[in-house]
Amino acid sequence: MPPLEYFPVIDVGPLMKGLVIGGLGIFHVFLAQFAIGGGMLLCYLQWLHMRGACRLARRFADDYFKVLVLVSFVLGAVTGVAMWFTSIQVSPRTIATMVREFHWVWATEWTFFCLEVVAGYLFYRYGPRLTDPARLQLLLLYSGASWMSLFWINGILSWQLTPGGWLETHDVWAGFFNPGFLPSLIFRTISAAAIAALAACVLVNAVGGFTREERHELVAVCARPLVAMLAMPLVGAWYLATMPADSRGWTTGGSVPMTLFLTMAVGSSTLVGLYAVVAILRQRLYVNGATATLLLALAFAATAGGEFVREGVRKPFTIREYLYSNSIARDGIGQLRQRGCATDDPYPLRDAAAYPNAQVALGAKVFRVQCSVCHTLEGMNAVCELAATWSIDQRRLNIAQLQRTKPFMPPFAGTPAEVEAVVQLIGWIRAGRPPAWEEAHDAAVLAQIGRWLDEAGTGPGDARLAATGPLR
Repeated sequence: MPPLEYFPVIDVGPLMKGLVIGGLGIFHVFLAQFAIGGGMLLCYLQWLHMRGACRLARRFADDYFKVLVLVSFVLGAVTGVAMWFTSIQVSPRTIATMVREFHWVWATEWTFFCLEVVAGYLFYRYGPRLTDPARLQLLLLYSGASWMSLFWINGILSWQLTPGGWLETHDVWAGFFNPGFLPSLIFRTISAAAIAALAACVLVNAVGGFTREERHELVAVCARPLVAMLAMPLVGAWYLATMPADSRGWTTGGSVPMTLFLTMAVGSSTLVGLYAVVAILRQRLYVNGATATLLLALAFAATAGGEFVREGVRKPFTIREYLYSNSIARDGIGQLRQRGCATDDPYPLRDAAAYPNAQVALGAKVFRVQCSVCHTLEGMNAVCELAATWSIDQRRLNIAQLQRTKPFMPPFAGTPAEVEAVVQLIGWIRAGRPPAWEEAHDAAVLAQIGRWLDEAGTGPGDARLAATGPLR
């Protein structure tokens, strides 16, 4: 595998590329889980109606399905396409690896997605006129297809963090049924059921034609799936236990943002679960539209926190122990230390004439290759701000030994001259981008940077990973 592959570059200005993907991804996951849980809830409502256990179930199911179709078929499809399109632009090598390794799995997932769309359209078009058994069959088809879509994509996504035996064999099934597959699937299924139940509570209050007593009855029925949230602490702990030790460490204090987002996810889920179980299910309190909307907003916060953590704990990798977050192969760092990461870059710099000399321009290319997927120069998570208080020698040392500066950073994959070029780029920007900037090529400085690079090694910062050696 080549250490680095070059692709055309997308520039989103002061926005961090990862933030764009994360924002789209969180919104899409929330909608997708609503669609999956909604299908399960509709099956339950139809079953209750056929048993005579809920006189309003069929009528409400038809109203609920109209919202479900609008959200999942329109908003879900738009955000899904936008998320994958953006991911391909930002991290093409990672997506290419996922497609290469799991193309048949992905095709299977899409087959079930197509089945979900067809079943959903048929129910939307003909559901109100069908007999009860036919409605239930169609809803089971829709619900089963949507859950199977989750089943297949969950295997691919969980593989990124816990690839398991795939690292040694590159066997598709060893990667698909990885250590994180089952807890992740169960957790997402519970989340989907909870989101759909809370959305139903909102809709009960928003749809006209129901009396207060009827709304109370429907809320009590639709909230029943929330009882599954009692299993979330156990499944969540199971999922954490499957994570690599350093990734788990980010969530328990090793990384302040990861810890905060995990706290947000756990806190929001706890509040929703406690209110649902104690107030709605046990005391059978009436839930009005405002309360239901607040609970649904907390569920979104929990989803956002959980997805941020899932994405963040993979650092410094995008595919664990295989590709670093900047899409440089783990075992390719040594080669790039010899020949440089920007030497073969065929793409020109944007506004190349604005740089004062070739060294600063080289620094901009190195930044683009190694840093720009997670950082900007002067916007979100800006390198120039992060290094603002460092002396020039601190910049040289900290960049040369990135994985020691911050263990969730990948090692620097370039020559001593490229480290110095990045240092000069930061200094030039911090100085206000003057039109003239003297190049720095002190042989003693470059030799010291070389010693720092050698001292840090080519592995990730975590000693447990460094000890495992290169992988093929």
